[in-house]
Amino acid sequence: MERLIDSLRLRHHLAPEDYATLLEGAAEGPLLAYAMQAAREVAVGRFGTGVFIRGLIEITNYCRNDCYYCGIRRSNRRVERYRLSKEEILACCRLGNTIGFRTFVLQGGEDAALSDDWIEEVVNAIRREFPDNAITLSLGERSREAYERFFRAGADRYLLRHETATREHYAQLHPAAMSFDHRMQNLRELKEIGYQTGTGVMVGSPGQTTEHLVRDILFIEEFRPQMIGLGPYIPQNDTPFAGSPAGSIRTTLILLAIFRLMFPDALIPSTTALATLAPDGREQGILAGANVVMPNLSPPANRAKYALYNDKKATGLESAEGLRGLERQLNAIGYRISWERGDYRGPADGREATLRHEHTKE
Repeated sequence: MERLIDSLRLRHHLAPEDYATLLEGAAEGPLLAYAMQAAREVAVGRFGTGVFIRGLIEITNYCRNDCYYCGIRRSNRRVERYRLSKEEILACCRLGNTIGFRTFVLQGGEDAALSDDWIEEVVNAIRREFPDNAITLSLGERSREAYERFFRAGADRYLLRHETATREHYAQLHPAAMSFDHRMQNLRELKEIGYQTGTGVMVGSPGQTTEHLVRDILFIEEFRPQMIGLGPYIPQNDTPFAGSPAGSIRTTLILLAIFRLMFPDALIPSTTALATLAPDGREQGILAGANVVMPNLSPPANRAKYALYNDKKATGLESAEGLRGLERQLNAIGYRISWERGDYRGPADGREATLRHEHTKE
């Protein structure tokens, strides 16, 4: 099966049945090690040993949706809700900028109280105060007009995981009010507008099969995102899937390697979920080809409330305060923190951006 890894590295594409073979062979130590080594060599060849850091600011845990896997789902009455003010968000950005972060990631549930006007105002304020920093949004499904407004205000990137490229599986994970087609439409709109666009998968989510994962690979291969987010599914006690098993770290690692070999220039994080499931999960993700980590910049008092899944890491090496420890951990495996913005610099694909940030206009 090593020949499949070699072929993917050379051609950036395999037949669907070959992807299935790699996924089903991930439990074999030698195959996974070979894939990770190949992906690591490609990543280091493109980016060196630097790992980009993003400051994660979880701005709200209110959400209008009721996804069956998510701890901040609308019907969870046990979660303590919060939303940050504009000034609180700016304070997080100021702290992050002082530490050295050059990308801020604003993430949150689909909070109906956060209007398009308010989000645009926040993005504008961050852009005015930090003109050289990147702004990434991960705020769920919005209208195309809203995405355009945020882009004009200064947002550079948008993360929207498709979760699954199989319509029937999507219906297993979400209530009927949520639309598979709308999620896919939003992703297309984000790319058309000109965002550096990210999508991704929960690995091992309830009901997921190898066939589903192959469809996810083929979707991402065709969509060609600039950012790819993969993490193992982790159950949350207050959801309908509380008793479901967590996703496989090995399957997550083989997928990271596959996508690094498919897209040598992609921005691929080693996720908090990996670090939650295994003490060395973040390092393993980097050794499988990931080149981004996202320490938590949110106010410490709110971090535990953003409980997407059980035992989510938000302190220690997963926090902005833990950067020295993170650097030591990276150094131990031959890597270092990169303090650059870390924009996507690969080959352009798709249509030219139809909009431009207001702050770049003359």
